[in-house]
Amino acid sequence: MNLKELASKLGLSPTTVSRALNGYPEVNESTRERVMAAAKRHNYRPNTRAIRLATGRALAVGHVIPVATRHEIVNPVFADFIAGAGEVYSRNDYDMILSVVPDDQEEDTYRALKSKGNVDGVIVHAPRMNDPRIALLHAIGLPFVVHGRATGSGLPYSWLDVNNRRAFHRATEFLLDLGHRRIALINGLEFMDFAIRRRAGYAEALTQRGLPLDPAIMTSDEMTEVSGYRAARRMLAAPAPPTAFLCASMISGMGVRRAIQELGLTMGRDVSVIIHDDDLSYLKNGEDLPIFTATRSSVREAGRQSADMLLTLIGNPGGVPEQRLLEAELIIGQSTGPAPRT
Repeated sequence: MNLKELASKLGLSPTTVSRALNGYPEVNESTRERVMAAAKRHNYRPNTRAIRLATGRALAVGHVIPVATRHEIVNPVFADFIAGAGEVYSRNDYDMILSVVPDDQEEDTYRALKSKGNVDGVIVHAPRMNDPRIALLHAIGLPFVVHGRATGSGLPYSWLDVNNRRAFHRATEFLLDLGHRRIALINGLEFMDFAIRRRAGYAEALTQRGLPLDPAIMTSDEMTEVSGYRAARRMLAAPAPPTAFLCASMISGMGVRRAIQELGLTMGRDVSVIIHDDDLSYLKNGEDLPIFTATRSSVREAGRQSADMLLTLIGNPGGVPEQRLLEAELIIGQSTGPAPRT
């Protein structure tokens, strides 16, 4: 069924039906509801090319990934975020454009997306301190939402983030309450805003209990299984090994678990481990009983909310920037227990 046929069935002009379907404010609510119901009943889908021509919109959202972080493409965390965002795009007849570009071409890519009109907005990933992309996107007038926050940016912008500082403060306190005093931090790269906040929460919890920070059991690296494994092997071989690990991801936590097992130790009894982001579609933290104790936040839900924020911003360009801070939940699994007696 085409637009003219749908309009004929409703006894309305094609223009009125088109405007009702595309949310124009001059169409009254009762007419809009009648048109939407008929479109659903007759399985009508509007011609996106016609909508683009009529509205000047691309009906597409961009995600730009620098080559230096191309591992994000196969990271289950990134995949879950994209899956959640994709649900919202699909529901609103938006396409997604994913660009993997050399680091030195990232700025040019954003400018090209704007000048060519390929996208109506973008979601910014992996924000850094004083992230230059925020000023750039403001300057070129491309609507955007940041997944995370960029400490040091003086410009207003929309963002959605997890309260990383509180999550790691709470996880560290949980280990301290179990009697652990040598708690290692296996963090992400600490020029990334989330990693800075996680370290701050960890450090604050230790300081509040009168415990010093020991650089020998604190590391910052890519959140991979290998980096977690290597850091844990090194720390566990030291004269004063940690009795617990706080890991920035499930993947690095899996590396820590491998190191513990290779040394003939038992995770949860000899060495405790807490991970972050265990609510993933394709990498489950056990079934009925979680394997790892974790600070949990749904990355898929973060993708949904970020996409919804961006489409709202696109539809209302003069709107006030929106900020959403999500809290992580502490999930108790089999990987933590009381500190072993010395």
